[in-house]
Amino acid sequence: MNMLLTGEIFWRLVLAVIVGGLLGAEREYRSKSAGFRTLTLICLGATIFTILSQLIGADHAPERIASNVVVGIGFVGAGVIFKGEPSHSKVNGITTAAMIWVTAGLGMGIGAGYKLISFAACLLVLVVIIVFSMLEGWIDRMNQIRNYRIVCTFENETLHRYEDLFKTHHLKFRRSRQSKSSANIITGEWVVQGTEQNPRHCIHEILRDSSAQAFEF
Repeated sequence: MNMLLTGEIFWRLVLAVIVGGLLGAEREYRSKSAGFRTLTLICLGATIFTILSQLIGADHAPERIASNVVVGIGFVGAGVIFKGEPSHSKVNGITTAAMIWVTAGLGMGIGAGYKLISFAACLLVLVVIIVFSMLEGWIDRMNQIRNYRIVCTFENETLHRYEDLFKTHHLKFRRSRQSKSSANIITGEWVVQGTEQNPRHCIHEILRDSSAQAFEF
């Protein structure tokens, strides 16, 4: 191995640390499970495996070791995906798992010698994560979905009275369940959709309603 090859490998490893560090810093800032050190090591590891694949495989099968990085990184990504609370269907960690997958891809690109393309792709990933996160926050504010559960004394049109309140505050709703107990208590559950401000005003009004014995939102 000549000095030129040694120097080239060195700069590829340095760039892998920089790229992994940039992506890891963003995850660390958001307190995600795969942060600064994890993504840096993933990028560096993918780069090392790709370089070794070229050196060991030479002209025969240089892609054999590198191709297994794609398979192996799936196990790491699966480790950060977990389901939220039993009452919610939301699955957490998908974005971080995707970040791990992309980071490994960038490491392989650096290891293969595509340094400029890999660094440009790293900047593009940061743009997607940061800018799209802001856009996602705006969408969430404009379209919030909540589950309401109200327990109150049964009277005629009791639940319809709350539904009229939803309409007053320009909320879309769907009654998902209702039940009545022997103690003349009725429970209603709704899936309510609206902007950030509208549910806030509606919740405030229901909390001041003395007839509502319990209210989950």
